[in-house]
Amino acid sequence: MQNQKKYEDIPSGTFHDLMLQPDTVIIDVRTAGEFASGKIRGARNLDMMSSAFASQVRNLPKDKTYLLYCRSGNRSGQACEIMAEMGFEKLKNLSGGIMSWPFETV
Repeated sequence: MQNQKKYEDIPSGTFHDLMLQPDTVIIDVRTAGEFASGKIRGARNLDMMSSAFASQVRNLPKDKTYLLYCRSGNRSGQACEIMAEMGFEKLKNLSGGIMSWPFETV
């Protein structure tokens, strides 16, 4: 029996709508280099491959909604899993990552 995912994969339109809500934090889990080449407006960069990722995440408030993305949706899904294990409950993963993002990047 497969464990139920502790996060939700959402399409870009839903992600975009949620971005506009209060108490929402957008996290880009790509490398700093990828982040510098174009990001979703308002995103903060917490590189999932970095050894500091877990300690950075641990300090985040648990009552917010977290919108995570990467290039294709794979790393951000893994990051959602890590965050869920730390007790975060409101986790959304951008399906298809920033490659499927039809909106503005900065």
